[in-house]
Amino acid sequence: MQSVVAAVTMVRDDAFFLKAWLRHYGETLGRENCYIVNHGRGEEVAKLAEGCNVIGIPGDPHPNFDMKRWRLLNGVVAGLRSYYNHVIVGDVDELVVLDPEEGRGLVDYLAEQPLRRVLTPLGLEVIHRIDLEEQAIEGQILGPRRHVRLAPHYSKPCVLSLGTKIARGGHFTQASKLFTPDPLYLFHLKFCDFGTYVEAMDRRNAVTEEIGVGVKEAAIGRHWFAEARGEDRALFEGFAALPMQEGFDLAWVRKRMKRSWKARGETGYWQFDRPDYDQQYLLPERFSGLF
Repeated sequence: MQSVVAAVTMVRDDAFFLKAWLRHYGETLGRENCYIVNHGRGEEVAKLAEGCNVIGIPGDPHPNFDMKRWRLLNGVVAGLRSYYNHVIVGDVDELVVLDPEEGRGLVDYLAEQPLRRVLTPLGLEVIHRIDLEEQAIEGQILGPRRHVRLAPHYSKPCVLSLGTKIARGGHFTQASKLFTPDPLYLFHLKFCDFGTYVEAMDRRNAVTEEIGVGVKEAAIGRHWFAEARGEDRALFEGFAALPMQEGFDLAWVRKRMKRSWKARGETGYWQFDRPDYDQQYLLPERFSGLF
């Protein structure tokens, strides 16, 4: 039984993403090293996560949901660090992946990494090219979906072997040094399937409607609110207009992250610049079937 790395997330009802999370981390780390906060104590979540460590909490809607969520996740990560060398933490639709070109698994790779660091994988957003990718996702996502766009917002400091505070949303920590290893990626799955996106946004819009406050009064991501949603199909059709890049050499992105590394004002957190890159890549075949 390995004690190198554990993975932590919180989930409420997102069965599609939880299945992907469990396929990836359950097989890579072992389910006994997966920790899932079951927000609302959903029966389906508990059933899917059998064999993992499930923590059930009340699911009452609250305008400070995201603040409360990250306060809890910070505490869970801090505790688990006493038992594991590294702890991966993030949303259920975010997966830390090691480039298959490494020729080994994530556990073996992290076992050789120095401790007392925060690792920041490069963020990639899996996008559903509805004009090209007609195959439904019935299991593995990568294969039926091969297109990604750069997502600096999801280059998150999410692999921790250092005691530090994580900001709400998981985008920043108080660790003052940036480590972004070449073979590590964070895949964001929100846009990986058009039908799943519509269903997930309908659920999130319903939650914010139940809370009964606006964007400015709630500590919840703006994207949860119907007023910020826009037209779903137009959003996905727009992916086709992103210029396609040749190859898959993203070293230049990591260089820009390092060059722009600085304190985040007087907050105690650290950051790099997160510009919008209007471009897409075709994932190399070696990534197909990873999750």
